[in-house]
Amino acid sequence: MKIRPAKISDAQGICDLVNHYAEQDLMLHRSLESIYDCLREFIVAVEPGLAADENEKLLGCVAVDIFWGNCAEIRSLAVAQEAKGLGVGKALISACLADARRLGVPKLFAMTYEQEFFHKLGFVEVDIETLPEKVCRECLAWYNQGHRHETAMIIDVEGAK
Repeated sequence: MKIRPAKISDAQGICDLVNHYAEQDLMLHRSLESIYDCLREFIVAVEPGLAADENEKLLGCVAVDIFWGNCAEIRSLAVAQEAKGLGVGKALISACLADARRLGVPKLFAMTYEQEFFHKLGFVEVDIETLPEKVCRECLAWYNQGHRHETAMIIDVEGAK
């Protein structure tokens, strides 16, 4: 498995993977246009092709969206069904933490239904009111569309493994 920044050629695969989970009401739907708009925020996990001319297989993706100077949000974390349980999600979060350290972002947070996964990685549950106002508005809009509440989880980047 290789972890790397997303490329233009990954956009459709990212869109398909994210929307697979969005159709199950597990994350927000993303248009292909929105993926292209924030492609620089995405990190992907791929399985390299066996030959130099073979395409890589997308195993997972994640985006990191910086909010002001004090925190960033982990968004669109998705792992392909066939790659679940192989450490892809953990590797992607590790890459997010490394990127946050490089940028000097002190905290990373996620809105999630997968509390156990994030807890194992050192995230702790927090009250949504402690997060940036934009996040609270987005979560309220999500809930008002008939979706259940997600749990807010956060990690101190410097203290993370």
